Amino acid sequence: MHTLPKLPYAYDALEPHIDARTMEIHHAKHHQTYVDKLNEAIAKNPELASWTVEKLLKEIKGVPDDIRQAVINHGGGHHNHSLFWELMAPKSGGKPTGKIAEAVDKTFGSFDAFKEAFTKAALGRFGSGWAWLVVDKGKLAIISTANQDSPLMNGQHPVLGLDVWEHAYYIKHTSKRADYITAWWNVANWKKAEALFTAAMK
Repeated sequence: MHTLPKLPYAYDALEPHIDARTMEIHHAKHHQTYVDKLNEAIAKNPELASWTVEKLLKEIKGVPDDIRQAVINHGGGHHNHSLFWELMAPKSGGKPTGKIAEAVDKTFGSFDAFKEAFTKAALGRFGSGWAWLVVDKGKLAIISTANQDSPLMNGQHPVLGLDVWEHAYYIKHTSKRADYITAWWNVANWKKAEALFTAAMK
């Protein structure tokens, strides 16, 4: 059984950038639904019960056809959000340091250039989806995925991710996705991103 992870901080810990009511609904309702629906799909194929959500997504072609899309939708939703909570933290934001900072500068020219390109990917995602900084074949890249599709399905390793579904920001920012993205930069957890980057580069 897959389970809803606890948040590493209180619902109001990211205020004023991400409001407490949005965090509560997003975590306790939306993410819980992804977990429940994933478990419901897996129950039809007990042989997958021992698979982690990461394995399900990395080996998605090995998931039976009749539940594959459910696993993409709900397994992706579960894994994406599990990362998302950890990729935010109180008193965070700013610029990265360490190896990931060096890689960002090498790949994009500067942090400001990276931030501009990442913001563009987040704004440019039509409808629901995500913007990601990933490690792809040993190099950093910015991508955008639709719905709850996971970079893991393409052999990529997510390092930083931003949820741009409207449920992530509509209470506080209504339809102003740009305002939400601007606010989100203040809580981006570069320590977690550095850990994910280091693991992906091994």
